[in-house]
Amino acid sequence: MIYYEKAVLKSYKKGEIPKRIMELFHNAFLSIDVTKDMDLFDIKQIKGSYDRVYYRLRKSKYRALFYFSGEDIYIIYIGKRDEVYKKWQ
Repeated sequence: MIYYEKAVLKSYKKGEIPKRIMELFHNAFLSIDVTKDMDLFDIKQIKGSYDRVYYRLRKSKYRALFYFSGEDIYIIYIGKRDEVYKKWQ
C-alpha cells in the first residue's frame, strides 16, 4: 500500500508539484509496490543515521523521499532537487 504524508498532498493540491510529476512518482511507487524491485528506477538510500532507512527516487528535476514499513511505502516529501536536500538536513 502507498501512503502520502499530508504535506505532500497539500503541496500537490496547491500546485507546487506538477500533475505530470505526481503521476510519474505515483506510477513508479505502484510498480515498486507490486514488483518489490527497486532496481527498476533511480533509487538510492539516503546516507546518515536515522531511526529508519530512507530512500530517494529521482524523476526529472524532482525527488521523492520515502521509506518502507513492512509491505507499505510512505512518501514523506516530493519536491525539486535543491529544495529536498535543503529541507532534509
